[in-house]
Amino acid sequence: MVDDMVNSFKRSALGIGEFFTPVLKQSKFRETGVITPLEFVAAGDFLVHHCPTWQWSSGEESKIKNYLPRDKQFLITKNVPCYKRCKHMEHRDNLEKIVDEQNGDGGWVDTHHYADSTQTESREYVADMQNSTATNTAMSSNKHIEKQEDDDDDDDDAADMEEFEREGLFDNDPLEAPTTTKSIISTHPSTTTAQDDSLVQNTLQTRTYDLNITYDKYYQTPRLWLNGYDEYHKPLNVEQMYEDISQDHAKKTVTMEQHPNLPGPPMASIHPCRHADVMKKLIQMVAESGNELEVHMYIMIFLKFVQAVIPTVEYDYTRQFTF
Repeated sequence: MVDDMVNSFKRSALGIGEFFTPVLKQSKFRETGVITPLEFVAAGDFLVHHCPTWQWSSGEESKIKNYLPRDKQFLITKNVPCYKRCKHMEHRDNLEKIVDEQNGDGGWVDTHHYADSTQTESREYVADMQNSTATNTAMSSNKHIEKQEDDDDDDDDAADMEEFEREGLFDNDPLEAPTTTKSIISTHPSTTTAQDDSLVQNTLQTRTYDLNITYDKYYQTPRLWLNGYDEYHKPLNVEQMYEDISQDHAKKTVTMEQHPNLPGPPMASIHPCRHADVMKKLIQMVAESGNELEVHMYIMIFLKFVQAVIPTVEYDYTRQFTF
């Protein structure tokens, strides 16, 4: 309750501040990490060109910002998958690696550096289990066939094939398994139901998100907005969306705000107060390595560093992109 009141006060103050803040016209990208509206458009065009899942949108007519082109008010991508909740991303020491350890600050820790190899090992383990199960099933089937042959040898009367077909015990093609499978499943309906219930309980339904990137006139940086939906495409409530946000940022860096270009209820938004500082540090790091970070790549890089806030929302398709 107190947090909501504080956030509401901040929104009002920032709204007044944005109203009186003049539109930035001179580039200060390299000095401070902020960008002008024209640079925001250039960076957005670059994103749309390299990632066609992102598109420009104009939003509501009454909310058009005159310092941006009418057809390029904000960027949008829809139906971005979110396969798991943040609480399911357990911290594991064996996945960590210290990156850039020679840095004077001691580097930084990539907490999921070896995640791919771990997933590969898990998949191989599952495959071994499946192969083992298939082998055991085949052995059981062979024993069942041998037992039937022994029983047939002891029977002096000729078998009635029509009766076998009626009972579902005979198949014209001995290599087909559906009839046998059906009879086994129908013999143990309670087992099948229990397996189905277990499968449903252990399957995490996929959520989807619509993401928007607007230009924040006050902070003079991009700002990310999120709107989530469950597996039936019903809107998520606030608490459900916070499940997909890093707990270090939920209700702090990420708050519910009114979208500047769209009507409707408030949307989750990553507050842009630190964006310029982070970008400035990245510009300096790239410069120290002998390269130069161009302003048109701003949003590409912006999307990468805000991934830490929403690590389970799979929107970043530019992992192989280098600069």
